Amino acid sequence: MLFHIFTGAAKLAYTVLALSDTGPYLACCSSLPDYTITVWNWESGAQICCHPQAEEDITALAFSPVNWQQICAANLKSLTVWNIERSKDFHMMKPSVIDLPATDGSIVEQEAIPSHIPTGKLTYHGPQMPTSAIAGLSGDRTDTFVPQKRMKQRLCPSAICWSASSQLYVGCREGFLLLVNPETLLVSVLYTSHDEGVPSDGSGALAMQEGSFQSLALHNNGVFATGTGRIYRHKPGLTDKVVKVLDVLCGDFVAAAPLYTDSNICVSVRESGELQLWSLDAGLCIASISLQTNVTSLVCCPVAQYVAVGTVTGHVLFVDLTRKEQPRLVHRVHLYHVPVDHLVFDQGGHFLITGASDHHIFVLNARPSKAFEIIGYTEGMGATVSLSTQYQQERKQVKILVLSDNGKEERKEKEQKEGNILLLFSVSVQEITGPVNCVDPRGCLRKDVLHSCAYETPHRLSSCVLGTKKVFAYCQQKKALQRFQLPEIAGKRSNTQEAVPLSPEKEVEGHPLGPASVHLSPHQNWLASIGRDGLLRICDISTMERYVQMQCHSCWLGGARSVFFTPDSQTLITTGLQDGSLVCTRLRLKMGGSGKANTATQYGLSMLASFEAIMASENPALSGMADWELQAQSPLASVLPHTGEVSETDQVIADINDKDESNTSLPSVTPSNATWLDDKLDAIQVMMRENESLLDMEKLEQQEFNLDVEEQKKLQAEGEQEVTRVRGEIELENLAKCYLSEVLKKECWDCMQVKEKAIKAFHSEYEVKNYPMKERTVMELEELHRVETIRENEQDDSNKEGFDSKAPVETEEEEEEKGHESESLTLAGSLSSQFGGSNPYLYSQFDLHTREQKTSQITLLQDVIHKVKTTFNTEFEAVYKQKEQEISRVRDKNRRITEIMAELGLQENLWEPTLTDNERPEKALIVSESEIKVEKYLTPEQRQREEEQRKEEEQRRLAAKGDNIRERALDNMMGGVLELKKEDILRTEVPQPEFMTKPELQWTDEERRSFKEYEKKAKELKEEQEKYRKTLEAEMKKLQTSIRDATQAFDETLSKLFEKKVKSEMVIYQEELKMANLTYSLLIEEEILNREKDLNYKLESTRALKNKIEEALINHRDNVEAFRETYDNAVAEDKLLDKGFRKEFSDVPGHVVDQLYKLYKRRPRVQRMRTQTDSTSPFKERPMSSRAAAEGLSQMMKAMEELDATENMPEDLDPAVWERFCLARRAKVESEQQVKIKALILAEMQAFLQKRTDEDENARMEIKNLTDELNGLREQKTRFCSDIMVQILIKQGQVEVETGDFVADYSDSQLIHRSVVEDLNSTIRVLGEQKIASMIKCKDFRKGIIQQEWEHERMRMQMEDLNNKARDIQMLHVSQELQEYLSETDHDNRMSKQVSALEKTITLQEKTQRKKIENCKKLMKHLNRQTALKKEKIAALDLQLANMEVTVAERRNIYEAIAMEENQKSEVDERYQDILQKKKLVELAKAQAEEVTVLRVEVERMRMKTFPLLAQLK
Repeated sequence: MLFHIFTGAAKLAYTVLALSDTGPYLACCSSLPDYTITVWNWESGAQICCHPQAEEDITALAFSPVNWQQICAANLKSLTVWNIERSKDFHMMKPSVIDLPATDGSIVEQEAIPSHIPTGKLTYHGPQMPTSAIAGLSGDRTDTFVPQKRMKQRLCPSAICWSASSQLYVGCREGFLLLVNPETLLVSVLYTSHDEGVPSDGSGALAMQEGSFQSLALHNNGVFATGTGRIYRHKPGLTDKVVKVLDVLCGDFVAAAPLYTDSNICVSVRESGELQLWSLDAGLCIASISLQTNVTSLVCCPVAQYVAVGTVTGHVLFVDLTRKEQPRLVHRVHLYHVPVDHLVFDQGGHFLITGASDHHIFVLNARPSKAFEIIGYTEGMGATVSLSTQYQQERKQVKILVLSDNGKEERKEKEQKEGNILLLFSVSVQEITGPVNCVDPRGCLRKDVLHSCAYETPHRLSSCVLGTKKVFAYCQQKKALQRFQLPEIAGKRSNTQEAVPLSPEKEVEGHPLGPASVHLSPHQNWLASIGRDGLLRICDISTMERYVQMQCHSCWLGGARSVFFTPDSQTLITTGLQDGSLVCTRLRLKMGGSGKANTATQYGLSMLASFEAIMASENPALSGMADWELQAQSPLASVLPHTGEVSETDQVIADINDKDESNTSLPSVTPSNATWLDDKLDAIQVMMRENESLLDMEKLEQQEFNLDVEEQKKLQAEGEQEVTRVRGEIELENLAKCYLSEVLKKECWDCMQVKEKAIKAFHSEYEVKNYPMKERTVMELEELHRVETIRENEQDDSNKEGFDSKAPVETEEEEEEKGHESESLTLAGSLSSQFGGSNPYLYSQFDLHTREQKTSQITLLQDVIHKVKTTFNTEFEAVYKQKEQEISRVRDKNRRITEIMAELGLQENLWEPTLTDNERPEKALIVSESEIKVEKYLTPEQRQREEEQRKEEEQRRLAAKGDNIRERALDNMMGGVLELKKEDILRTEVPQPEFMTKPELQWTDEERRSFKEYEKKAKELKEEQEKYRKTLEAEMKKLQTSIRDATQAFDETLSKLFEKKVKSEMVIYQEELKMANLTYSLLIEEEILNREKDLNYKLESTRALKNKIEEALINHRDNVEAFRETYDNAVAEDKLLDKGFRKEFSDVPGHVVDQLYKLYKRRPRVQRMRTQTDSTSPFKERPMSSRAAAEGLSQMMKAMEELDATENMPEDLDPAVWERFCLARRAKVESEQQVKIKALILAEMQAFLQKRTDEDENARMEIKNLTDELNGLREQKTRFCSDIMVQILIKQGQVEVETGDFVADYSDSQLIHRSVVEDLNSTIRVLGEQKIASMIKCKDFRKGIIQQEWEHERMRMQMEDLNNKARDIQMLHVSQELQEYLSETDHDNRMSKQVSALEKTITLQEKTQRKKIENCKKLMKHLNRQTALKKEKIAALDLQLANMEVTVAERRNIYEAIAMEENQKSEVDERYQDILQKKKLVELAKAQAEEVTVLRVEVERMRMKTFPLLAQLK
């Protein structure tokens, strides 16, 4: 039945509702667009009050159980307590927002708003402004603005609960439990998950997981919280621990895998670390164990009953399942610092291979008898995406396929892991005997043990699995299932090996929604795949086109996560990604596929049979391993079976092995075929090596060894396509680089009016750079012209005023003018005028008061900086040209020096100065041929053109070498010149006469005179040559000296330019400092304006609010006054009824009137008893006072019927008078009740009026404070604009004051001349040297004293040593042997006697030893005989012992059975006695409770007799 329809202000819908426990009230919150909270009276259907709220959807709403006028509303960001204030029929809602702590539990401190009331001090940085004013905000945003650095993420409320004491418990998603006082709005943290550092012990207390507070409930035993499938209990005040009272084992599955020993059992693990064993037939959980950590992967061992589990902390856990009802953790190993993403066993059960997001792949021994030892590791080519193995039983070889992500391509989704690098590792089981023989000192597997090959796929893969010579993978990019054929690659992989490109052999359509993962059946013929669409697909690996599928999981919850085949390949187990379900699917094959199903089953049975011997030896070793002690065990790790979430689906599907005859398929390669193929490949490689050693005529072509020419052509075509693709990518990359270079050249070179370059000194490391300058824009020039025009007008006006107001004054003296000039430089704050940066329009630093003046000054200062840079650049260009001229001169002189050195025959390297790259920056834009290190690529046309040019050059050179008669004659007769030059003197020689070849005795006189003339000419030529040589050497030295002097002079010029650059930098920094100060002052003024605007806005808002409060206050005050008159009238009427009682019964005798007056004052006690009864429940709210009075009136009228009965009528009273008396008394009672109701309503209205009065007073004080703040801010603004910062130039000094802050405080410092400090320091230095000299003297004297003491001590110790030696000589004991030695003169004779005596002793000892050895041998024979007898007796005793053990075991079983029956009987008796005792105690408690109730009633009755009733409320 429809009771009421509530029509509110919500335009769309209400998001949350709440009912009050203490009255007919309903609260509701609406969503967008209005976002309001409304309270209704659901009995009358009237709306009590309504208030807008923040634009956030409310997630939790609750009334206070003891006060319906308090409502708590919570959303994901805030917590608000709404207080309902009442004045008669008027209601008003007031929100109180709770300031929640940060996510780390700390209190978020609010920014302290600085006060602007004047204090007489002005800081260096100006007035302090709040952060909102600095950010340029005003209005309502200033109250909520928080800077990024101070921003902290707050707790997110997820559940609320009121307590009996009207306090509020708040549960947060981060695992915090808060207690909020709604009156004071104080928040205290009762519990946080960070308080529990480690999981608890078996008592059940443990750290709560994040998100555990999804709902709260208050109970006498504490606060109960639910979430993440668990229920926790927390007792505030008693303990800070949280106790888990229930765990329903919810959560998402990570993986599920079947046991190899029992195909009906599977093992699953959840993300929270809960490992469970399931029965696939019954769908029940057999046992479970909590691993107390978050897990990421799971795999079952094929040769032993245990599972390996990977965790997020990088550990691998080994769980023993030999006893299925009691799984236990037996071993743990830490391998990574990242989660263990992949675990896989090889099919032979030899190794456990692990993979993670880093590059390391670990190999562990899978046998429990080896204690799961770590064999070694290897490094992959990226993060591991997928991992699979293939065991070749004939070759005893394990192949490992790793899908890696090299990280070169960025993924859009970080959760989606993909890779395109396939690493194939080959490990021989026989070669790996242990970690000692197969790893290097770092633990890495050696390359001769671990063979590897690398492949690269064209697209990124999300999952892959290794088959026999094939790889099956899923490509999310193409949404296809792919099959790859692995080629054989000789050699081993190194760090620099390139991956071999791998193309898919076959590709079929994949899942509609990916990514997907693939899994191969144990018999290697069926391929299963699952994806995010929740579909399970199964296909035959030979065709892959026909498949069967089934919807196992919902695509809306992420689809499926993992899939596994049972050993017989007839059952598949899948787990969901987010649905928390585990699905078991059985295959039912048609008649056509029954044979292949039998093949799969037989393969599984044969595999189990081959592992029986290994299991028989490994399972006992596994059972014998000790339990690994967990930090805590789950209280629900129970061995009792309970209902799980496994859904078994038997699906009738088509024959998955039906092949499409129209498609060709390659036959599967058996292990024997693979071995034959490997042998053939080895033979071909041997023939190829032999072919390389043959002669060229006997060699075969390389292509003749190809077995598959079509495949070769296909690979060549693919290679050409790849080359074309790479060439296109390179061209695009070059185009992008060219575009980038053009952009950089345009922005950094072309737009520069003055380009940056440097001048480097010839003989030093000096390097001076110019100022790179951009051309000023038109806007900047217009702004400068505008400012200069304004300043020119201002200066004209000031000069005119000065001329009109001042009388002509005599000029001052020149010295005073110079002093004024230096003073103006000091007050100007910079030396820009001395470096070409003067500007007559600059303001004085003391005249900058307005914002426009400061802005104009900044523009003028920028122009000054531009002029300083331009002036320096002009000088720089002059020096640069000078260097170019000097280099040209040096080259000319070096050319002359080279000629001189050639004439003198000297071989020296000359210094040849050149311009560096910094001096010629345009060289960076030009690429020379020498910079290109690679061979230039030429097109065929360019090659032909170059060949033709080369041939023409060769012909021209040969033609130039032809026979030229004139040149040959000139060379033969005059050495190739027509006249002899002076430079040829050094090469000139006097021709020797021909007769000098004859002996000197045969010379004639004529020949002798010719010889003398020859000697004279030779001497003269030699003197002339020497003179010319000295002239050349002097000229060469002069040239070298001139070069050195010129370059040194240039270096001095450059050093002066460097000093000029330093001073120019100083001037520029001075101007920039003035600009920075002006900019800072402008920012401060803008902050002051923002703050002033904000204060004005708040002042206007507060005034508007105060006006509203005043209007409401006047209305409420009038209502209170009007109701007070009504209350006074009711009180007066009640008094008149009391006074007119005797007048009304004047016809009755006086003694009867007195008796009736006593009855007139008598009242029933039902109201107080009812209040006492209601107060016994702490959760029951006491009603509103006026409401209680109204209900009390009806109760009172009912109770008056007992007093109006005739039994209470006085004797001898007329019944008519009694009826009249009863009516009068009822009228009096009704009047009293009305007075009480009106008194309560009046008190409520007065309290409401007082609150409004307080609000009005608070608003008035707020207005006063805002006005004071605004006036103070204006005063600070005026003072800040007046007290401007001035930059003054002073001589460089030294600061002797310690500076703690960035800006030092010099208020207690004094400025003195530097010479005073230097004189004082020199005096201190002289006194210090004197003190040091005296200290050295004292030290030397003390050293002499110590040396004398040491010498004295040495002599004293020598004296003691000599005394001891003398005493030893006197006390020496002379023995007989010593006397014989001293008396014996022939010591050799004595030594021979001693030797002979020792030889006799040795002979005697040898005889004694032989006798003892014979005795020992006899004793050993005797003992051996006794040992044989004892063994026979022990064997007989062993037989007797076995029989006795059987007897003892039978007797023990009989005794235990008897003892068990006796124990059960005794337990039954004890239980029965406990039940009887409990029943007696319960009955006794009930009796005592009844007695207490009776006594309480009696006490109340006696108290009512003792104290009179109040007639009315005063």
